[in-house]
Amino acid sequence: MNSLSVIIPVFNEAQNIKRLLDYLIENKHDDVPTEVIVVDGGSRDGSVEIVSEIASENKDIHILKSKKGRAKQMNMGAKKAKYKILYFLHADTFPPKNYNKIISKHIENGASSGCFKMKFDSQHWWLVISGWLTHFNLKICRGGDQSLFVTKEVFNQLNGYDESYLIYEDNHFIAKLYKQHKFIVLPHWVTSSARRYKSNGVWQLQYHFLIIHLKWYFGASAKQLENYYIKHIK
Repeated sequence: MNSLSVIIPVFNEAQNIKRLLDYLIENKHDDVPTEVIVVDGGSRDGSVEIVSEIASENKDIHILKSKKGRAKQMNMGAKKAKYKILYFLHADTFPPKNYNKIISKHIENGASSGCFKMKFDSQHWWLVISGWLTHFNLKICRGGDQSLFVTKEVFNQLNGYDESYLIYEDNHFIAKLYKQHKFIVLPHWVTSSARRYKSNGVWQLQYHFLIIHLKWYFGASAKQLENYYIKHIK
């Protein structure tokens, strides 16, 4: 089966990264060779030390240092990845058990890119509905929290993530996938943290995300999106 490179961009994720790495190790299928590449963007909270300690005991865990910016970090991880399938994962998102075998199987069956359905670790009714909407295979329902897998060949063909985007890089890249390749949504769930909604307020954050989507749709630049995010979102 096709092998998998998991790429996780981090910045000050000391509270989350060990739990995620332990989970990925414990829940991967042994039949599918899998490496995990953590790309740090200048953390100052001990994230690098935590990952380095885990990596010293597990040859399939790697730590890289990059300039800050998830697009830059994920591109670096993709460049260093040794396997055919790239799986981009946020530090607060947990994929289903045997995630590597599930993804590999669909690549074997002809897929080149896709994601999982997503649910939040919250029972707030709006977040439950937001998670339910991710099972629709529509570009408007996509986001980086759902995780993303793509073959290295297709990733390179599309020139990876646009590093001018310091936010919205996932949506920008996924839009290119929808336009040029078949994108699938797998019938399994990832669970993502609702921490940003808790710190910003559900309705406030949802409103600002909607404005960012609309700004991008109507042609706002990467810098304009970044400025809006910095001004309105913690």
